[in-house]
Amino acid sequence: MTWWETFRIALDAIISHRVRSILTTLGITIGIAAVTLSVGLAQGASSQVTSQIDSLGSNLLTVMGGYAQPVDGASGATATDPKPISMADADALADRDVAPDIAGVAPLINTGFELSAGDKVVGTSAEATTPAWLGVRSRTLAAGRFFTDEEQADSAPVIVLGDGVASQLFGDPHASIGRMVSASGNTLQVVGVLASAGGGGGMMNADDVAVLPLSTYLERLSWGDESLSGIYVQAASTEKLTQAYQETEALLLARRGASTAEEAGIMIMSQQSLVEAMQGVTNALTLLLGGIAAISLVVGGIGVMNIMLVSVSERVREIGLRKALGARRRTILLQFLTEAALLALVGGVFGLLLSGGVAALITALTQFPIPVSVPTVLMALGVSATIGIIAGVYPASRAARMAPIDALRRE
Repeated sequence: MTWWETFRIALDAIISHRVRSILTTLGITIGIAAVTLSVGLAQGASSQVTSQIDSLGSNLLTVMGGYAQPVDGASGATATDPKPISMADADALADRDVAPDIAGVAPLINTGFELSAGDKVVGTSAEATTPAWLGVRSRTLAAGRFFTDEEQADSAPVIVLGDGVASQLFGDPHASIGRMVSASGNTLQVVGVLASAGGGGGMMNADDVAVLPLSTYLERLSWGDESLSGIYVQAASTEKLTQAYQETEALLLARRGASTAEEAGIMIMSQQSLVEAMQGVTNALTLLLGGIAAISLVVGGIGVMNIMLVSVSERVREIGLRKALGARRRTILLQFLTEAALLALVGGVFGLLLSGGVAALITALTQFPIPVSVPTVLMALGVSATIGIIAGVYPASRAARMAPIDALRRE
């Protein structure tokens, strides 16, 4: 028989038992949909986290201090007196003679408070910093201006809002310029609104932020703690990021009289290290979710095998007649393998359609992207066909081994 005849007979056998075929492919459909959605969720999460990290600023290093980190794995010894980072550290890093590959430095204190305007109240994260923050973070303004060095020196009651915060408080971000907001009993004037960085929601939403002068925060809003949360350090270029990292580490270690970052209790993170860490997490989640979803594929494969065994039992006389008329063992084997593979492949196609619909629905409702890429589609179809072939091997070989006389004699 030709390949086309084999395919046609297999298709006729599937269509003649429509309900049974649909129920058989259901396991494969659910399995393929689960695996495809798991991969899509992991890819979407990785893409969103990467874009959010990129929105932190180009060529950016983040310095944090005050960590009692282990310095001796054997003894468990830690940095005995880890010093928090300070304005003196930031001023030292800003010295181009000491650190020529550092283009900008912005000290900051991370905090959070409620901003109110009229009857609107919004809880937001805040960064108290210096005017260098705008360039170091590579942010732009949608309206107004950023606060100035003079306002920083005078502890002026001014604030710059993120696009999301301004929209929640005033509706139109452009209408917020010059308006007053209240924070912890202090009145601050909105002088600028940051352009949207596409934060996309979540804990790292770059649009859910308020930025104010560091001196204003310390004099008007703080509880007396003047230690910095961190320092943003901008390398002169992407090519000089490594040199900037080395200069930052060397300077801070020298100021603390330490030989390692762990001993000094400091941590320096680059965008690339954050991306690699998050990719490691998403890869682990992909394997975990994919492994759980693959269980349904195994169940679906067992279902295909069971139905193929039933099909062989039902068609014993047909098999005997075909072999008596000269059909070879290879022909019978190929016939049932094709039928099993076709069943699984149909289940795979339905699974892709189901996953595509669910992904589109989730994206529309939550704005969380779940990509279904061409490689994923091809992989899913290949996996489903392979499962069908594997599940059909035993029933097909059982049919091919039947002796014609025994098959024709069976009722």
